[in-house]
Amino acid sequence: MGKPTGFMEYARRDRRYAPAGDRVVHYDEFVIPLSEPELSQQGARCMDCGIPFCHQGCPVNNIIPDWNDLVYRGDWQAAIEVLHSTNNFPEFTGRICPAPCEASCTLNIDDSPVTIKTIECAIVDRAWDEGWIKPQVPERRTGKRVAVVGSGPAGLACAQQLARAGHQVAIYEKADRIGGLLRYGIPDFKLNKKLIDRRMAQMRTEGVEFHTNAHVGVDIPVSALRAEYDALVLAGGAEQPRDLPVPGRELQGIHFAMDFLRRNSQRVQGSYVPDEEFINAQGKHVLVIGGGDTGSDCIGTSNRHGAASVTQVEILDRPPEKENKALTWPNWPNRMRTSSSQEEGCTRMWNFATKGFVGDDQGRVKAVKYCLVRWEKDAEGRWRMEEVPGSEGELKADLVLLAMGFVHPVREGMLEQLEHEAGLKLDGRGNVQGTTEGSEAYKTTVDSVFCAGDMRRGQSLVVWAIREGRQCARAVDEWLMGRSDLPR
Repeated sequence: MGKPTGFMEYARRDRRYAPAGDRVVHYDEFVIPLSEPELSQQGARCMDCGIPFCHQGCPVNNIIPDWNDLVYRGDWQAAIEVLHSTNNFPEFTGRICPAPCEASCTLNIDDSPVTIKTIECAIVDRAWDEGWIKPQVPERRTGKRVAVVGSGPAGLACAQQLARAGHQVAIYEKADRIGGLLRYGIPDFKLNKKLIDRRMAQMRTEGVEFHTNAHVGVDIPVSALRAEYDALVLAGGAEQPRDLPVPGRELQGIHFAMDFLRRNSQRVQGSYVPDEEFINAQGKHVLVIGGGDTGSDCIGTSNRHGAASVTQVEILDRPPEKENKALTWPNWPNRMRTSSSQEEGCTRMWNFATKGFVGDDQGRVKAVKYCLVRWEKDAEGRWRMEEVPGSEGELKADLVLLAMGFVHPVREGMLEQLEHEAGLKLDGRGNVQGTTEGSEAYKTTVDSVFCAGDMRRGQSLVVWAIREGRQCARAVDEWLMGRSDLPR
């Protein structure tokens, strides 16, 4: 602990954003970083608690007090070594993670947690600038071969760890570029894609092969991969979006949020998207259904298109402005949050239930019918939703984006083949069945096939995907090195 009184001497300071009017005209990142002296002071605020609750909040178990102290002392090179010991891609989490570690910080009891996410991002950005991050090429190769399906954060983390252990690793990605959700699902103004390309270059030197436009289960039979590789890791994410089966759903102008974001990101990154496939919000009244991060990304993208208006609706109650610390800390609290995209301009509504869509003479959506709802607990303590009498209304909307989350992995293709050919089992939610405990950790019900990330645990955070990828790699490595019967 570098400065025992730091948390009393220095107030919390965090990164700022460029003005909304300036940033909505481009797709570049717009965060204004802290200076090195400011970061040193923020690192000094860490109390090095006897029980560091930030460890509980961080899914990858970042050793947060250690690198806070190192930043305070100015030893940035040691800080990146500590940070990389638990997290393969801190430049991703330092930008797009919601920072549950800060919610768990002891200083959050009075709403002034250490700026952990900002310090994390500053460490890795400086490390890249200084040339401290280099490929970690293994001294020897095992001769074992592993195929990883999916190049999102879980697949990338798993592949990198396995390659560093000496295995020959190949990633198969159905899209035309590597990155999964990071590449096309998260807008460029939140995550510059050069960060992915830079990690890919590192991983190539470490021995990872990348195969794009390779849709396993469609272009490539799963059986072919199982025959060629000693182990197969499923890291394809949970891409089946939650739909809204109400009257008028078939109208033109109603899209899943990820279709909207993906096509926009493809254009921003230089890929050709025909006009008839591009979803343009310019001059339209946009309705975003869903109050999470994906909905927020739709808001920011729509504003950059030049939408006439943007409205975001949520079926749940409006969260409280401030949580009850005695009931929530150190867990992630339900409280009112405003994202950078929401700050750029949108109307937000709560307790909003969609009843149906109204179309024009050409079959295009022009409005949404809705009512307000209230939530109450029944006699058994379960939440129950009731419509508010007389609250029906109609809201103008000529572009509707469904951002209500994802229910499970896409079953058609790879999973369907594994079910029929090898007996793969899914759990009650439609995810790949598996556990993280004991000798069966990350194994599926099919021999030599493992699973990690959202495909196993369901829709979650990027930081959880990185954790799962790392731990799955350990399980695969132990399994491979314990098998004397493998032909290679």
